[in-house]
Amino acid sequence: MTPLQIVRIPALSDNYIWLVHDSVSAETIVVDPAQADPVLAALAERGWTLRAIWNTHWHPDHTGGNAALKAATGCTVIAPAAEAAKIPTADRPVGEGDTVAIGSHHATVLDVPAHTAGHIAYHFAEDATIFVGDTLFAMGCGRLFEGTAEQMFANMQRLAALPDETQVYCAHEYTLSNGRYALVTEPDNAAIRDRMEAVARLRAAGEATVPTTIGAERATNPFLRAADARMLAERRAAKDSFAG
Repeated sequence: MTPLQIVRIPALSDNYIWLVHDSVSAETIVVDPAQADPVLAALAERGWTLRAIWNTHWHPDHTGGNAALKAATGCTVIAPAAEAAKIPTADRPVGEGDTVAIGSHHATVLDVPAHTAGHIAYHFAEDATIFVGDTLFAMGCGRLFEGTAEQMFANMQRLAALPDETQVYCAHEYTLSNGRYALVTEPDNAAIRDRMEAVARLRAAGEATVPTTIGAERATNPFLRAADARMLAERRAAKDSFAG
């Protein structure tokens, strides 16, 4: 199977939009378009035609480009069923166990609520790739806006069970601040110290630090490494007020 082409499009202050292309079918989808214009520019530059938008959750910095992209391209909007009422552009609601596809590449929808009540992820098992929105970040996790620590802990356990090589595409460049908190949380973790040295170099050069991998997160992410929901809740509350 020909690998998917995945293009990172920076947007707003720290968002990443992911443009995904299958060269065999010539199909292209976009995950969580915060804005339309940078997506349209990336499509035009490559001569690609947008077939669908895949949203992970309803927040405006993930759906803000939906309407304009739909108007410009006629694409279909696939969105979490539990949040369809908050995503008026949605055409196809999906949830746990549903399958979506780009060419011959099939992704399974996973329900991962906590950041929002109906948050989903898109897992390409055969491609060892997952788009997680704001559930898992490099060395971090999403804030618990609409869910519980128990839900987020279940999400972390589920994601941690994926193969180490799984490429994790999250929607924000939060790695440097997440890593500073991780260093305080696990000061004896040499893997975090080593990773932060690399992250600091990348950010100083203006480079992105994602995608990450499940293996890297298993070694360095204090939320994925939490022993139970209580520990995750304590760590999330501490991170929310962390000023380091």
